[in-house]
Parts: sequence; structure tokens; C-alpha cells
Amino acid sequence: MNKQEKTQEIERLVEVLNANTKIYLADCSSLTVEKVGQLRRSCFEKKVSMQVVKNTLLAKALERANDSKLAELIPALKGETALMLTEVSNAPAKIIKEFRKGGDKPKIKAAYVEEMIFMGDESLDALAGLKSKNELIGEVIGLLQSPIQRVIGGLENKFKDSEEAAA
Repeated sequence: MNKQEKTQEIERLVEVLNANTKIYLADCSSLTVEKVGQLRRSCFEKKVSMQVVKNTLLAKALERANDSKLAELIPALKGETALMLTEVSNAPAKIIKEFRKGGDKPKIKAAYVEEMIFMGDESLDALAGLKSKNELIGEVIGLLQSPIQRVIGGLENKFKDSEEAAA
């Protein structure tokens, strides 16, 4: 890769980083080609973009990104790095957790989710437990509907009781 190609790749990575608020860095080294293919298929099914990147280029892109917090991910750039991008904050963590049932890889190196930095593989459970936007909206709607349903149920019971008393 010549200097011009490296510059173009860094610019592309900066654009990608600026366009995403859910960024995962994973270690996929020592996975067989077959396992990497399975992981990529799982990512594709869950609408997670996964690409292996050069650490030096990604480090420069992280430094140049609009959000200065992204630079905190640079210490995690050791060994082979897979960049995972998604719209659903917990999707990559769930994919990795499910995939690891057969072994100890892939591992999470670091993650940037909704302006928060997570470092190390020990954050996998916390990341997998994050609620997506749709899950949170569903919970709020459920909480709002609950009191209304109780009032309606109480009124229906009172109406039935008054009909039975009149009969």
C-alpha cells in the first residue's frame, strides 16, 4: 500500500467513524477461515458491518475523528483488529457472546457506544445487556399503558357488577 492509498484509507475510516456512534473493536486472531466466515455471516444477518483494519491506519483515523473521545480507543489497537459498526448498540456484543459458546474468541478489545468508552473483554456482558432504542421505547410504552389498562379493567368490572345487580 503506497502513501496515497494509505491517506485515502485513513480518510475513508474517518468518514466511517464520524458517521457511527456504535463502534466495536474486536480481536479475531486465531480464528480459522471457516469461523471468520461464520462470524461475518452472523454480522451480516444482524446488520453489523465488520471489516479487518490496519491498526496504524485506524489509530490515525481515530485521532482525526470529530469526537475526541474516540482517541481513547487507540491503546486497544494491538494485534489483529476487526472494526464492527452497527445501528443497534448491543448487536455486536450479542453476536460475540453467542459465537464464543464454542471457544474463547473473538474478544472485545474496546467499544464506543453512545458516547461511552468500554475497554477490554470484561465489558462484554455490560455491552450485551444494553437496551436498544426500540427495546427502551417498548418498555416506556408498556409502562405508560399499564395504569390505563388497570383503570379500564376496573371500570369494566364495575360495569359488569352493576349489570348483574340490576338483573
